[in-house]
Amino acid sequence: MTKLLMLGGTEFVGRALTDDALQRGWEVTVFHRGRHAPPPGVRTVHGDRTAPGGLDALAAAGEWDLVVDTWSGAPTAVRDTARLLAGRAGHYTYISSRSVYAYPAPVGMAEDGPLVEGSPDAEATAYAEDKRGGELAAEAAFGDRALHVRAGLIVGPYENVGRLPWWLNRTARGGPTLAPGPRDLALQYIDVRDLATWTLDAARAGLGGPYNAVSPLGHATMGTLLEACAAVTGGRAELRWTDPEAIAAAGIEPWTELPVWLPPGELYDFMVGGDVSKALAAGLKCCPVEETVADTWAWLQSLDGPPPHRSDRPAKGIDPEREAALLGL
Repeated sequence: MTKLLMLGGTEFVGRALTDDALQRGWEVTVFHRGRHAPPPGVRTVHGDRTAPGGLDALAAAGEWDLVVDTWSGAPTAVRDTARLLAGRAGHYTYISSRSVYAYPAPVGMAEDGPLVEGSPDAEATAYAEDKRGGELAAEAAFGDRALHVRAGLIVGPYENVGRLPWWLNRTARGGPTLAPGPRDLALQYIDVRDLATWTLDAARAGLGGPYNAVSPLGHATMGTLLEACAAVTGGRAELRWTDPEAIAAAGIEPWTELPVWLPPGELYDFMVGGDVSKALAAGLKCCPVEETVADTWAWLQSLDGPPPHRSDRPAKGIDPEREAALLGL
């Protein structure tokens, strides 16, 4: 039986990875701070990687075939954990990000593109540099037994950032709805469950080095995404497709006020233009956008209250009055 150590494992990406591993019948140990309950069926070890002695409980917890680490803070936390586990685990997967590429970047850039500076010995500085430092820390301890999963925009059930949940709740409210165009604008993202499945498959196969783990550009468009949201939430939303120029003139912020969306241009090319042929060749499969949307809506409806939201991420979505003003209502 495969033995997995999940560093994190209680929220969004970590939760999806843990659920997938349990469905495979793996023996899963979850190391976390204890702020959120892990899924049933795992062995739990508590510790805080940012505190002195925070890894003490892990030091005597056993050996594993695979480790998966979702850390996004100070690279020193990855460094110390990877060093501790180097002789007690067969393989180390670090969930990184396409943000590690130097900006700007052309459409179609592969894993060998220019990277931001990072250090495994750095404290927390900025997201991109922290993720690059985490990659270097994992690689220093595990060498070619370290896999860097460079994910892009991640959506799906358990999302705690608020992008797809905001669109679903907005279309559920119905009425004239600001739909940022162009309608055929290609998106590049990954369903968290597809990310989890591919990551565990790749780790089990012993893959090492960097992989862009995100859907092919155009797997979905703003049109197919928002139309799926409108359909699954009851068809009450009237999508009003609006040109990027009008949105910019109104001072509305892409990505935050209008989640997922970026207007065509340099930032759009950087965020959604990654070459994913390497991951596709290694078995990455991406489910239809309609499936991602429907399952996320089903999860939202199953909650007793509002969806979870990370305290270190700003709230998403446009104020209804600003939306109405742009639409002339």
